[in-house]
Amino acid sequence: GRQPRVEILDAKTREKLCFLDKVEPQATIAEIKNLFTKTHPQWYPARQSLRLDPKGKSLKDEDVLQKLPVGTTATLYFRDLGAQISWVTVFLTEYAGPLFIYLLFYFRVPFIYGRKYDFTSSRHTVVHLACICHSFHYIKRLLETLFVHRFSHGTMPLRNIFKNCTYYWGFAAWMAYYINHPLYTPPTYGAQQVKLALAIFVICQLGNFSIHMALRDLRPAGSKTRKIPYPTRNPFTWLFLLVSCPNYTYEVGSWIGFAIMTQCLPVALFSLVGFTQMTIWAKGKHRSYLKEFRDYPPLRMPIIPFLL
Repeated sequence: GRQPRVEILDAKTREKLCFLDKVEPQATIAEIKNLFTKTHPQWYPARQSLRLDPKGKSLKDEDVLQKLPVGTTATLYFRDLGAQISWVTVFLTEYAGPLFIYLLFYFRVPFIYGRKYDFTSSRHTVVHLACICHSFHYIKRLLETLFVHRFSHGTMPLRNIFKNCTYYWGFAAWMAYYINHPLYTPPTYGAQQVKLALAIFVICQLGNFSIHMALRDLRPAGSKTRKIPYPTRNPFTWLFLLVSCPNYTYEVGSWIGFAIMTQCLPVALFSLVGFTQMTIWAKGKHRSYLKEFRDYPPLRMPIIPFLL
């Protein structure tokens, strides 16, 4: 058997970018990307999308050359995915931002509320509680990003980080401005409303964390195997009986709790926008589960039991 050769063409212009002579038949797409980077250092592997057809789907890094439907010379089409940034960096930026921004308003740093309020403190207990909850939420997210999540894709396009940061940072500032405002009034039903909302928030945060742990245990380190998630002994995971993405259900629940606690319109809007986005993600994930697993539990809905 002759060793296969690989030619890489630009998917848009069909211009020949690279010719690799004598490639091992067992070579993976990841290895071919590394060889391609040697001739074109500006396109590091994470930026490359290689495909068999100019308009086709990207080949996976673990695909093996020999198993692809190609002759002795494999023609691959290259597309530049643009500047990439690691998921960990993305999440740390997305989540550290809101944490820091919220605290600027909480401590009423100068130039926010007028000179006489600089570094003063709110007289309402709920304002301090809200700051603890908001900070807890983002610290939890930061720790999960570092120690719990396993990312199947290593990177994402750099432009996404600007969009996501605008969303997270902008909403954090908007909510914090009103909640920590000197003229802020506590919720209508006082302590009762705050206690109920706090209970919802805490339960949903615990639930969200439980689901993240269950999903992590489903995928062993370094592997890309996919399995159907099922409830574990932890009661918070029993929501898996009814929904495909209970982490989103709990996440939305947390923000609804926070909205009831603060009785603040920007928080309610943030919850609504978040719910809309998470529903789109949950439906996509639900669809891919149904496609991948023929024995997928029929009772499950994407995000809200029996409804959505």
